[in-house]
Amino acid sequence: MSIFRKYKEHLIDVLYIWRQEMKQVIMDEGVLMFLVVVPLGYPLLYSWIYNNETLHETPVVVVDQSHSSLSRQFIYDCDASPDVQVKYYAQDLDEARSLISRQLVRGIYLIPSDFATRVSRGEQATVSVYCDMSLMLAYKAVYQTAMVEAGRLGAGLSIKKAGNYSKREDAITAQPMAVDGVAMFNPSGGYGSCVLPAVLMLILQQAIALGIGMSAGTARERNRNGQLIPDDDPHYRGAYRIVWGKGLCYGMIGAVAAAYLSMAVPCMFSFPQLADGKTLFFLLLPYTLACIFFGMTVSCLVRYRENVMLLMVFVSVPLLFMTGVSWPQSSIPGYWQGVSWLFPSTFGVRAFIRANSMGATVNQILPEIRLLWIQAAVYLGMACIVYNYQFRLARKYADD
Repeated sequence: MSIFRKYKEHLIDVLYIWRQEMKQVIMDEGVLMFLVVVPLGYPLLYSWIYNNETLHETPVVVVDQSHSSLSRQFIYDCDASPDVQVKYYAQDLDEARSLISRQLVRGIYLIPSDFATRVSRGEQATVSVYCDMSLMLAYKAVYQTAMVEAGRLGAGLSIKKAGNYSKREDAITAQPMAVDGVAMFNPSGGYGSCVLPAVLMLILQQAIALGIGMSAGTARERNRNGQLIPDDDPHYRGAYRIVWGKGLCYGMIGAVAAAYLSMAVPCMFSFPQLADGKTLFFLLLPYTLACIFFGMTVSCLVRYRENVMLLMVFVSVPLLFMTGVSWPQSSIPGYWQGVSWLFPSTFGVRAFIRANSMGATVNQILPEIRLLWIQAAVYLGMACIVYNYQFRLARKYADD
């Protein structure tokens, strides 16, 4: 009977702490914003910004020193492409560079004076392409358009000189070896479908950590002696009860946020969505738990409400780079790869992209899932140690 009473008291304390933490989340506008508004609004904002996926009608300036029918044909073909718009004509390269410096155009097409002459002689002609490298998507649009249209123009000239008798011969002359390009895992070739799935998982981690940290900062500011745990509440009488009570609160909120970020947002914006419900469940369960206990461990560093914002927002961009999405994982130094293993987002992002964008099964992302469970267990233990220290400190001040 005593064992039953002990577990009953334990459960009552856990549910009491869960209720108090849930009440604080609802009553505190800052915590509510990070745990509810940020996971709901941030993904929509990012997705709407990158909804076009690729750049279209990228403005360029043309310096046509040839003034020939062939150069005009090349300019017309580039302007007719969906990715480039010939917006200005310049007399020389200096004038064109001034347009780039004023951000009026993103690239320059320089056609030399001997362009048509060299082509008519059967020699190789050149078109110089100057790209604004501050925006990689603009560089891709300007450079690839020039390459494609130059290839088409060269193929047309080859057909005219070949003297073929059939369209089949013309096709072979224009393209002796046919190459079929297949865009795998990102059919649109868009920036959003490439990066935003990683951002969604990172938002989940950052939102949970920010919400827990701000709640911890509020508790320190309200409690006597600036402690994380109140020393005048009899229900806060064990580190494990406190951790499980708070974890239950944030687990309920995190489960809803994880489902919304992994299923609703990709569906609304037509991002690749190849993972089934079973795969997402086995991935998001350890990832959400790891994020919660990671946030609870980090909350011990939070003295004031604003501190957690400075800490987590500062590491957001480095964490995105260390996932290996925006920068190849093989090119990340070993030291920084070791640092990245401390954060659940590293393995969560990699597994989510492989599952949702590439169609990987549970067995194929099993190494990441195991590492997430290890992180969840380690951070659970660390959170218990931290709260146990805070619990003893609070009891000490209560006895004094």
